[in-house]
Amino acid sequence: MTDWGVALAGKRILVVEDEVIVAMLIEDILSDAGAAVVGPVGRVAEALNLATAERLDAAILDVNLAGETTAPVAEALRARGVPFAFATGYGASGLPAGFEEAALVQKPFQERDLGEALVRLVTADA
Repeated sequence: MTDWGVALAGKRILVVEDEVIVAMLIEDILSDAGAAVVGPVGRVAEALNLATAERLDAAILDVNLAGETTAPVAEALRARGVPFAFATGYGASGLPAGFEEAALVQKPFQERDLGEALVRLVTADA
């Protein structure tokens, strides 16, 4: 297990990603680290249901799901105090309005980049 895997073990992480291959990659990385994956989901409505109903320690959100922004999901998570990071290939300029300071994982990402970003999220208040 990686150093960051220890920090993610047992954490419930929401995965919102509409590209099946990327979602599977994220799921594998998190599962290998011992995290419990919530999802993955590829639609905003499904993501909103999970973001409001599930116990979550953190989330990783693709910015754009089939042309729909995940800003409503981010709003719901922020309202609940659940830390999240956006995943995008467009850099900070691709973040939704009002989320310019949100954590960002640049696509394409390496396993270590994703793991370290999520560790920062789950340990921010520790």
